[in-house]
Amino acid sequence: QKKLVESGGGLVQPGGSLKLSCATSGLILDFYVMAWFRQAPGKEREWVSCIDKTDKNTLYADSVKGRFTISIDDEKNLVFLQMNNMRPEDTGVYYCAARDRFYGLGTRDYEYSSWGQGTRVTVSS
Repeated sequence: QKKLVESGGGLVQPGGSLKLSCATSGLILDFYVMAWFRQAPGKEREWVSCIDKTDKNTLYADSVKGRFTISIDDEKNLVFLQMNNMRPEDTGVYYCAARDRFYGLGTRDYEYSSWGQGTRVTVSS
């Protein structure tokens, strides 16, 4: 059974940094595309970034490009999202998600079959 558990959320000031982790079990990261999504209060969930470790491909939403970095530690089955120069609009619940890499990188939430419970991030002074 696939399980994803996010951690690392919290309160950070604008311009600050935070690193989210997604602990995975029941799946082999070589066979999956991993992604981060987020949902701001009162808004729909939006895609942030995704990674295919096997192809070494990554994608980022324009709103986070140059500030966020997605990575994988496959020895520890962890997926990370390093967030730098954070802005108030980065506030939301961040979710880790997985899809079979056969289907390629995806940016829509319905394309992902496994989800974590989310970790809350608040960017505020």
